[in-house]
Amino acid sequence: METSRIRDRMDFIAFDLETTGIQPRTDAIVEIGAVRFNGAEPAETFCTLINPGRPIPPGASAVNGITDDMVADQPGVETVLTDLADFCGDLPLVAHNAPFDFKFLLKTVEEHKARAPKGVVLDTCALARIVFPGMPNYKLGTLVRRFGFPSGTFHRAEEDSVYCGRLFARIVEALEKAGQPATVPALLDLAQQTLMQFPQFEAQPEQLGLF
Repeated sequence: METSRIRDRMDFIAFDLETTGIQPRTDAIVEIGAVRFNGAEPAETFCTLINPGRPIPPGASAVNGITDDMVADQPGVETVLTDLADFCGDLPLVAHNAPFDFKFLLKTVEEHKARAPKGVVLDTCALARIVFPGMPNYKLGTLVRRFGFPSGTFHRAEEDSVYCGRLFARIVEALEKAGQPATVPALLDLAQQTLMQFPQFEAQPEQLGLF
């Protein structure tokens, strides 16, 4: 049936970052998680811890459980950006409170002039406020429990990406049942959000050494 087409077949990427703090200009990424969804089901995962090149504040570790020892032997963020871009391709991306994750990743992409995902970023928090009015709050944990999604750990990138993807699928399903379009342009209009899309830097050829 036509109303189930997007829900059943739409591929998208749900992603989440864990960081040393809340300021993109001064804090750093310590974990990247991205999960490709086919409709409502997770299909493939990209997840890695990141060495931020600085001590992780105790307050951040208290939230996400990521410690200096855990990231000591992990890659720097600049070494994984190409793999992340390849994983995401040009699929739409979704994140919960997306401006936070977008600004952190945008700063990193611009700093390293790195390849980046090509898809538009949608915010499940903004969409949920419109599609599911009247919730006590719109924290990811609250919505996960409200809809009875299987859950365990929160504030880790892979798990939160899965929760976010399931929430996005539920949003799309609710819109389709109401006879409303759930295309990316329609979702952007519905959320009235600022367009979030990463710049695309061309790969620079390696320069030959001078002898």
